[in-house]
Amino acid sequence: MRVTTKATLEEPLRCESSPLVSVCIANWNCCELLHDCLLSLFDQDQGVSFEVVIVDNASTDGAVEMVRDRFPQVRLIRNDTNRGFSKANNQAAAVARGQYLFFLNNDTLVPEGTLLDFVQFTRENPDVGMIGPRLRGGDGQCQISYRRKPTLGALLHRVSMLRWTGLFRNAYYDYRRNTFNPEGVHTVEVLMGAAVFLPRESFEKSGQWDEAYRFGGEDLDLSTQVGQTSPVVYVGSVEIVHFGRVASRANVSFSTPNVAIGYVHYFRKNGVGKNQLRVYKALVTLDAPVQGIAKLVQAGVRWLRGDRQRAGKSWLAAKGLWHFLTRELVRFWRA
Repeated sequence: MRVTTKATLEEPLRCESSPLVSVCIANWNCCELLHDCLLSLFDQDQGVSFEVVIVDNASTDGAVEMVRDRFPQVRLIRNDTNRGFSKANNQAAAVARGQYLFFLNNDTLVPEGTLLDFVQFTRENPDVGMIGPRLRGGDGQCQISYRRKPTLGALLHRVSMLRWTGLFRNAYYDYRRNTFNPEGVHTVEVLMGAAVFLPRESFEKSGQWDEAYRFGGEDLDLSTQVGQTSPVVYVGSVEIVHFGRVASRANVSFSTPNVAIGYVHYFRKNGVGKNQLRVYKALVTLDAPVQGIAKLVQAGVRWLRGDRQRAGKSWLAAKGLWHFLTRELVRFWRA
């Protein structure tokens, strides 16, 4: 990677007339998490001038009113329906004024100086198309912050009827875990979409977020598109707290089917054949009731043992699979 000259690094980081960084947040029914996220941005010195643009996908939990009352400096766009993660992010980018775009989940906390770290790294490495930080959970544990691109084999390991055979175990762990090293700087295939930072030019050159994804697969797609022309880089020295899966678990009827549909769209877009996709769809369809029953049994056992919190998670997983089977199966097969 090339390194810029000292003169480039001395360009102004704070500008009164326009922000250097636009923080773009797609929100849906996460009022308390969004509040804490915004506090972390505004109540600490980020080292650069920035703005926050929030696109709310028809929240019903008071998130819009909270932003208007507590953070009047935020530019707020409210959709009358849930248009999905990609559409909302593109809406935010369309009105953003910054030279750099920082797409941020609402279930995150941004430490002091993080935006400055992003900007400095990007200026020092102008050939980089997109960067992502280390993600650390609310429990203090380091989260997987980048991955390989998924393959059909990797996802087939998630089909319970095939998992016991071990046929696709290596492909799955290569995709999910085996390649992750939290330390250092690495050129990677896929960054987790909870927090990605890129120059506006790189974002527009990539084709922006593909709005065929509603929830799930968008980060795979954006990383792939950016990576066709510029390096996608993980920077372990920059860290963000990410609570993770809070919104998806709370809204399983929306998230579960759209994640499944997102993978199909990604595979189709990246050259997987029709017959292979038909086999994959058939296996996922047949496996959904099996997994649903297993989650119900698991919820019951956990409840009887007094583990009410984990029982609730199992119940929500079963609920999401039921909604997928009864409401979204046709859309899945049409994807």
